Amino acid sequence: MRGVPPAVFPRRLLALCGVLLLIVSCRWGGSDDAGGERPPGVPTGVTAEAGSATSVHVMWNAVTAADTRVSHYEVYRGSTKVKEVPGSEHMVDVTRLRPSTAYVFTVRARDTDGRLGPPSREVRATTPGAAAADATAPTRPAELRGRAAGSRAAQLSWSASTDDRGVVSYDVYQGGRKIHSVGGSGRAAVVTGLRPGTRYAFTVRARDAADNLSPPAATVRLTTAGGADGRATAPTGFRATSQWSDGAHHIALSWVPPRVDGVITEYEVRLDGRVATSLVYGGDAPRDRAAYRFYVGREDGVTHRVRIRAMLPDGTWGGFSAERTVTTGTRR
Repeated sequence: MRGVPPAVFPRRLLALCGVLLLIVSCRWGGSDDAGGERPPGVPTGVTAEAGSATSVHVMWNAVTAADTRVSHYEVYRGSTKVKEVPGSEHMVDVTRLRPSTAYVFTVRARDTDGRLGPPSREVRATTPGAAAADATAPTRPAELRGRAAGSRAAQLSWSASTDDRGVVSYDVYQGGRKIHSVGGSGRAAVVTGLRPGTRYAFTVRARDAADNLSPPAATVRLTTAGGADGRATAPTGFRATSQWSDGAHHIALSWVPPRVDGVITEYEVRLDGRVATSLVYGGDAPRDRAAYRFYVGREDGVTHRVRIRAMLPDGTWGGFSAERTVTTGTRR
């Protein structure tokens, strides 16, 4: 590149791809293998939480890629495949486990041509001890409330159930189908992947260590918005500042990830209305406040508009953050 000192270009590339902060997917618009010959990617955001003394609820983010289509997900306990679910789902209950036992789980994606992708990172969960001769179910969760959060999400909350041995988890149902589980200390859930302008019915049941289920809470019904309002799934507390380092201007970002059920591992940054980069966390993604910095050039006094959005665990994009305006300063 003319006019660019040899030592500067590598620094620009490193700053753009953010390798010092996280693993970044720099999508140049091409594919390493023609004709979609690559296997599916690695499932991210995998979590495991005990649902009872004999079950663990495993969740992961949907694998999305332009050149492959996931047909199924395989869930492994250690090296043994224990569950297989359709590609449209990204959570499952692993049952018939032993009480008071530690387990390790991984997830792999399989595409429509039968290619199996690499395993996810390992996640661990320990089942609680079994309660002897426990036939008493928890009480019904009360005060279930729900509201549409834009066009593709719903926010649910409820009051705690009681149980003579303790509530281990709460199961969330959409219609008559279980769609999620949260720990016994949880009192809320954000359901994503819904359709705009659609009416839904939700209820919640409490579960104890002996797998006794409470009666369902009173059903809450809601209708998602018909537009594209994604405020409930947008990053909040978004900040952007200009920094000068390594002989160039950078924009430093920070934000609070959306509060949804699951782990946010991918973000898209837009600069002046165009995609600047996509960020993919390869390890533990931040839950409280995230940060990222990227290169924007050497010229002083240039004003940029920047905003960010998250890839939700169900494989859909959340709403955009507030847009911030940043002007590069004077070289220091």
